[in-house]
Amino acid sequence: MKLFDVYPLFDITPVRGEGCYLYDDKGTRYMDLYGGHAVISIGHSHPHYVKAISEQLNKIGFYSNSLKIPMQEELAVKLAELSGYPDYSLFLCNSGAEANENALKLASFHNGRKKVIAFQKSFHGRTSLAVAATNDTSIQAPINHNDDILFLPLNDEAALHKAFSNDICAVIIEGIQGVGGVNIPSISFLQLLRSLCDQYGASLIMDEIQSGYGRSGLFFAHQYANIKADIITIAKGMGNGFPVAGLLISPDFKAKHGLLGTTFGGNYLACAASLAVLDVIKNEGLIENANTQGAYLCKQLSDISGIKEVRSMGLMTGIELHEPCSAVRNELLHKHKIFTGTSSNKNTLRILPPLTIGRNEIDIFAEAFSSTLKEIA
Repeated sequence: MKLFDVYPLFDITPVRGEGCYLYDDKGTRYMDLYGGHAVISIGHSHPHYVKAISEQLNKIGFYSNSLKIPMQEELAVKLAELSGYPDYSLFLCNSGAEANENALKLASFHNGRKKVIAFQKSFHGRTSLAVAATNDTSIQAPINHNDDILFLPLNDEAALHKAFSNDICAVIIEGIQGVGGVNIPSISFLQLLRSLCDQYGASLIMDEIQSGYGRSGLFFAHQYANIKADIITIAKGMGNGFPVAGLLISPDFKAKHGLLGTTFGGNYLACAASLAVLDVIKNEGLIENANTQGAYLCKQLSDISGIKEVRSMGLMTGIELHEPCSAVRNELLHKHKIFTGTSSNKNTLRILPPLTIGRNEIDIFAEAFSSTLKEIA
């Protein structure tokens, strides 16, 4: 049997990770400024994280949600404390797409409607309704096409007003669009969304899968607008590489047995990983570090010529060039041994490092990036 060939792969085989660095099977060290799609939040192989998962595995790794798993309640308490959502409920699952599927389903259960507003350049996952709400027809099969989803331009308040009606079930929006190229919803746009959802009885779903867990410089990116969502979806940095995801659910939504469900969600190992991540974020001040280092990165980039625009909040940064960035990305990888990411905007490079990154790594990147632009120009 061979692997189903759906991933374009670089000829690099990582065998070890530490902090902001990866090491391949030839002993070459790479600086990781992409974190495997913003997954690595507290750095590769953080000692507290490794210890927590190892100790849990030696006790019990899995049982289903038919029995009590007190670690889930401990996780909910710690997440409430750090996220600023103490009165919300937590539902645990396995991936960002699964979280968004459940969020849209729960919103429809809640108000009995089915029309959804999403946004151009969005990405919410590759499964069923999540991919239907993703603005990319190249990853939608005929079975995914859904006439009940309306895509609007991001930050277009007039279009938003025009689209709203009593038929709208939910609005789903990323705290910061990641795959789309680090596009940031304006504060006024998010506040209008909240107001219109209240006015028409629609649910506001904030997809914080990539932008959450401190990456923006607040626990959630939408908190800059001083609003609360009805449902918040989380994944990626939540487990630092262990598959785990969840929904934070407003107390306006009433649970009943069988309403949602999952086999693996909230298992012992997932909870151990998630608890360790929250411990490190809190104890090492990583949200503040995301603010500090993100501002420093932007300052360093401001001195580099050849950049069209920098879009950034905390340590979620998009660097847009005047031309496609693939050559720059390849040069950074092969010559300077630095991982970066692309986006659906072919001119935009994504920088999504571990929240533990320091000035030294940023200085190394800025120098490599500047020299690369000069060489390619």
